Amino acid sequence: MTAPMPLDASAEVNLDRLRSVFLRQPAAVRPIAASGAERRALVAAAVLFPIVLRKPWPTVVLTRRAAHLRDHPGQISFPGGRVEAGDSSPEQTALREAMEEIGLAPRHVEIAGFLPEYRTGSGYRITPVAGFLTPPFALHPDPSEVAEIFEVPLSFLLNPANHQRHSRERRGSARHFFAIPYGPYFIWGATAGIIISLARAMAG
Repeated sequence: MTAPMPLDASAEVNLDRLRSVFLRQPAAVRPIAASGAERRALVAAAVLFPIVLRKPWPTVVLTRRAAHLRDHPGQISFPGGRVEAGDSSPEQTALREAMEEIGLAPRHVEIAGFLPEYRTGSGYRITPVAGFLTPPFALHPDPSEVAEIFEVPLSFLLNPANHQRHSRERRGSARHFFAIPYGPYFIWGATAGIIISLARAMAG
């Protein structure tokens, strides 16, 4: 696992404030209109937002997806995936996927709450499940899904100065998205959007 790059130790995150902004229950948003009054069904998914309680500052575990994957190859992601028939809750989905993708045992995760459901243009409605991890713990990436595991200081991710807006042309129209570059990593799309939703909640 790649260690986080050096950061000014004075950049602190108030953990009491952090705990207070998480939702106690998953919160769905209104369906997205596909065209006119039509509604399209979105695939339910959940991700684990793993916050490591390191000293002197907490970090966030992220993964770089394997390059051979059909969906989002090489992108930076939270551990997570589709809700399966045997999953009884979003947190069960998130914990199961984290165990499968990065070998994170559920016993190391304290579920802290949820962030608002995040909906993607690729057809997913994602429930972010926040979890606190207290070292020590071991991570083992599944090479069929994960090329790399790394950590980023939470204060870096929450700092609005590090948030960017980008756009790309897609099917004749501009697609706007958030990005948070960090060293060699370009965090964007749903992952950046979920992080920024937490940053906004922390800012009140």
